[in-house]
Amino acid sequence: MTDTSANPAAENPLLARHGEALDLFTERVHAVRPDQWDAPTPCTEWTVRDLVNHLAVEQMWVPALLREGASAGGESDVLSGDQLGEDPVATWDAAAAVARTAFQEPGALERTVDLSYGASPATEYCAQMTADATVHAWDLARAIGADERLPRPLVDFSVREVAPYAADLEKSGLFAAPVDPPPNADAQTKLLALLGRET
Repeated sequence: MTDTSANPAAENPLLARHGEALDLFTERVHAVRPDQWDAPTPCTEWTVRDLVNHLAVEQMWVPALLREGASAGGESDVLSGDQLGEDPVATWDAAAAVARTAFQEPGALERTVDLSYGASPATEYCAQMTADATVHAWDLARAIGADERLPRPLVDFSVREVAPYAADLEKSGLFAAPVDPPPNADAQTKLLALLGRET
């Protein structure tokens, strides 16, 4: 019998998907060439560096929100601006590691976090972070010419997560309006279309 006590993700499907999404984005970050950090991305306002910084800052917030009861609404300027420094890859790796650890701590998913739009169960926060990392992994892959395929379990998870509120994401100003997927589109294409990406 395998001992899963040292690996909470082995027993929790949400943590498993979260870890997979972080790993996927990490692979893409490590594939960025030195001359690609200023390249454009499907997120029209962001370069590759901006995109990686966005995801890194999201991860940096996780410990404060889960452990310290910080508010992403009232203190969101604490981690504003570029946080990547001179070694963006190392900064991303460190940010991903602290987020993974914080979500996997005993009782972490039973807490409530104070996000920019109000209080939210930590499980919903983790699910949002998982879908966000998954879709942005595609953005980053397209920007740098890497493999754009997303693992089917992460695609299916992200569709279930995003579909109920996809129409509201455009209002945030961070997402384009949903687009109609082409006929006979696969699951990944439908997910990306839901979030305003044309493949």
